Amino acid sequence: MNENSIELFLNFIRFEKRLSSLTVKNYLSDLERLHKLITKPTINATTEDIRLSLAKLHASGLSGKSLSRILSAWRSYFMFLIKSNQIKNDPTSGIKAPKSAKKLPQTLSIDQIFKLIEIDDKTFYGLRDKAILEIFYSSGLRLAELSHVKINDIDLHDQTLKVLGKGNKYRILPIGSKAMEAINSWIDKLKEIKNIDEQEYLFVNSKGSKLTNRAIQYRLKYWAKKNNIPENIHPHLLRHSFASHVLQSSQDLRAVQELLGHSNISTTQIYTHLDYQHLAKIYDQSHPRSKKKMD
Repeated sequence: MNENSIELFLNFIRFEKRLSSLTVKNYLSDLERLHKLITKPTINATTEDIRLSLAKLHASGLSGKSLSRILSAWRSYFMFLIKSNQIKNDPTSGIKAPKSAKKLPQTLSIDQIFKLIEIDDKTFYGLRDKAILEIFYSSGLRLAELSHVKINDIDLHDQTLKVLGKGNKYRILPIGSKAMEAINSWIDKLKEIKNIDEQEYLFVNSKGSKLTNRAIQYRLKYWAKKNNIPENIHPHLLRHSFASHVLQSSQDLRAVQELLGHSNISTTQIYTHLDYQHLAKIYDQSHPRSKKKMD
């Protein structure tokens, strides 16, 4: 390793850039890593050296986030060498770090969903929370979308819901019969307590104020614990489950895209991977030629 160029760079970021000692230490570690990978002075690294080094690190299991950080450190070093007239060209120019594979969203099984939503509680909180859980799963809402639903957004006759989603775009969603029953029971309970205004938010606390996102998250966790659901229950988990279950039944990706309010179908396509996993499992269990040989 060209110790002089490395030391000059470290002094530059330490004293002129005033980076923390930990950051300087990380830069040094990343440059030492590069030297080990290319087995020659880092100052002489070529574009091909950088590409191969990133490929080796990627193959070793480093995440896209880690690779991006390492590449950024290398790029800063070579830019310093150019500005100090030690090299003419940046070998990291035009190179991008490999992206991390997208993690598949977690989902609940249909049985788990039914168990979670099974709330036999006719109190204010029980009826409200059952309606919340039912509409989450019935219509695949985002947390912010649900908390902003107003009573007049519900069309009781058509059993539909008008939702203001991302980008201030409205979409009309169907409401399942079970969710509709829960919503009607909740609205009836509200009418017992006070004269409700159609412009009011649908989900409120005992004081009549709009239910906060945090409060909704808390109530979901409450019912998950009470109904013995071991998974970490959160609003987006119900949305993921909704999307996965609808896609499994319909095989209609465009319809799921519309229901979720995704502007780009590529965002929705992650659920096809979930669906494929489901189909592959069924195939392995049922196809007579898929059975693995026994030792």
